[in-house]
Amino acid sequence: MRNQDAGNATPSQVQSVDRAISVLELLARNGETGITEIAGELGVHKSTASRLLSVLENRGLVEQLGERGKYAIGFGVVRLAGAATGRMDLAKLGRQTCQGLAETLGETVNIAIADDGVAINVSQARGSAAITTQNWTGQRTPLHATSSGKVLLAYMADPERKRLLRRKLERFTPRTTVDPDELTAELERVAEDGYAACFEELELGMHAVAVPVHGPGGDVVAAMSASGPSYRLSKQRVRQMVRPLAEAATDLSGQLGYFTE
Repeated sequence: MRNQDAGNATPSQVQSVDRAISVLELLARNGETGITEIAGELGVHKSTASRLLSVLENRGLVEQLGERGKYAIGFGVVRLAGAATGRMDLAKLGRQTCQGLAETLGETVNIAIADDGVAINVSQARGSAAITTQNWTGQRTPLHATSSGKVLLAYMADPERKRLLRRKLERFTPRTTVDPDELTAELERVAEDGYAACFEELELGMHAVAVPVHGPGGDVVAAMSASGPSYRLSKQRVRQMVRPLAEAATDLSGQLGYFTE
């Protein structure tokens, strides 16, 4: 069902999802609850409620307290909530880091995360020299044609990266890299160098450079980038920006709970 378009879901599938969410909301509100009460709240037969609970239990979202006992929220919900909280922390903490770096560099600074095959910008700050008024926060951008996206791809788990690169890569400008082998070789250099640069690959006249941001376990959870017009961000200037970017990313990584020895 994961790969099925949401618009193709049958009414019964949508109803099942709605009921499953209702079960979680009920348990969150009432705490330990028996199957009879759950069925009554949903207005369904106990067998239907039992099937819903069985699926949720298999995913760790609910747990049964003792044999034939009541049900309660499972630790799987804590895991999902933790992921959401981590994103909110990243956006909140990143806002201040972005602003400080944007003031230092004079350019637009963004923080992006990978989500379902694209990069999503969660924080942005504009420096004094920035000429664009576009707000990228919340915007989805391609992984293969942005500096942040290349960082996220370079540090992504190998099976997931290969899956994404098997897709047809869209060409946004004549400079966009769309050959999977060529892009794979570039990503290897990104992982080795610790930064990625893009020169007019998403938009003509725009250059950008990005570095990784690490989470508590050391995994790369985001990318921090600086971007600006090509006439100001020469390749030499881009290389000069790597160090302050990396220092800011290290500071943010520390705030998220990651520390290098």
